[in-house]
Amino acid sequence: MWYVGLDVHWTTTTMCILDENGKKVKSRTVRGPLWHLPGVVREAAEGRRCVIVYEASGSYGWLYEQFQAMAEQVVVAHPGQVRLIFRSKRKSDRIDAEKLAKLLYLDEVPAVHVPQAPVRAWRGMIEHRKRTVDKRTRAKNALRALLRTHVIEAPKNLWSRKGMAWLAAVEWPDASAALRRDMLLEDVQHFNRQIARAERVLDRVAEGHPGVALLRTIPGVGPRTAEAVMAYVDEPRRFRRTKSIGTYFGLVPCEDSSNQQRFGHITREGPATVRRLVVEATWQAIRRDAAVRAYFERIRRGDRERTKIALVATAHHLLRAMLAMLRRGQAWRSAA
Repeated sequence: MWYVGLDVHWTTTTMCILDENGKKVKSRTVRGPLWHLPGVVREAAEGRRCVIVYEASGSYGWLYEQFQAMAEQVVVAHPGQVRLIFRSKRKSDRIDAEKLAKLLYLDEVPAVHVPQAPVRAWRGMIEHRKRTVDKRTRAKNALRALLRTHVIEAPKNLWSRKGMAWLAAVEWPDASAALRRDMLLEDVQHFNRQIARAERVLDRVAEGHPGVALLRTIPGVGPRTAEAVMAYVDEPRRFRRTKSIGTYFGLVPCEDSSNQQRFGHITREGPATVRRLVVEATWQAIRRDAAVRAYFERIRRGDRERTKIALVATAHHLLRAMLAMLRRGQAWRSAA
C-alpha cells in the first residue's frame, strides 16, 4: 500500500508518496492544468494499491470522484485542523505534501465529509442566493443613505411595491442624486429577480426532500433555513452525538482550560450561512413556541445583558433538536 499526499493548486501540485513502511518513495511537482492531475497520480502509483489525501479546496468534489476510481481510499483533509496539527515556521508545497502523506500513514488525517455531486450543487445554489441577497442589501442600504443625506423621510414599508413606486417618484435637488437613485433602484429590482429565480430552483429541490419537510414542522423554521440545515447536514448519522452539530456549525464557545475553565466567543467554524439562518429562525421559534421560549428565558435569567448568550444557546439547542428529528424521522413536538 502506498500513501499519496497532494498539495493541490490550480496549475501546480506537489506530490509525496510513502511506502507501507512510511519511507518516502517519490516526491515531485506536477505542473499543468488541474484536470491532468488524476492521470499523473495514476501513472506515479505504478498500478499499486494506494490511498490518497489532499486538503479541501474549491475543486475537492471533482477530485474526489476522479481519485475514487483509482485508489483504495480517498481522504479530504480539513485545512484548518491540519495547520493546527503541524505548526511550523517552515512551509512550502513540498513540506505540506509530505506532512499530509505522513498523517495519512499514521491514520491521523482530520477528514471532512464529502457529499455527493447533487448535494454539492444544492449547497452552491444556497450560497449563491445568499451572496445575491447580500448584494441587494448593500443596494438598499445605499438608497437609505442617499435619502438620509438629502433629509428625505422614507415610508415604513420602503421595499414594498408601494414604497418602491414612491422611491421612483421622489424629486431630488440635483441630477446626480436622481441618477444614483435610478441606478440603485435598478440594482434592487435586478437582484429581486435573481433571488426569485434562485428560490424557484431551491424550492424544486426541497419539494422532493423529506428532511426539509420534517424541519419545517418547527415553528419559525422556513424553507430557506430548513434547506440550508439539511444540505449541510446531508447524512444525519455521520454525527456521533447530537451535540456534535453545534461544533460543526460553530455555535459552541471557544475554550481555554489549561489552568481553569474559561469560555470565550463562539468558534464561528463551519458554514456561516447556516449559522445566520438558524439564529434568525431561533428568534421566530422563541416567539411562536412556548417550550423554546422557556429554554431561552431560563438561559437569560431575566438579565437583558445575557440576551445574546441565551439566543446562541437556544440556536444550539434548536440545531440539536433538528438533528434528532432527522435521525428519528419524527416531526417537531413541543415539550410545553
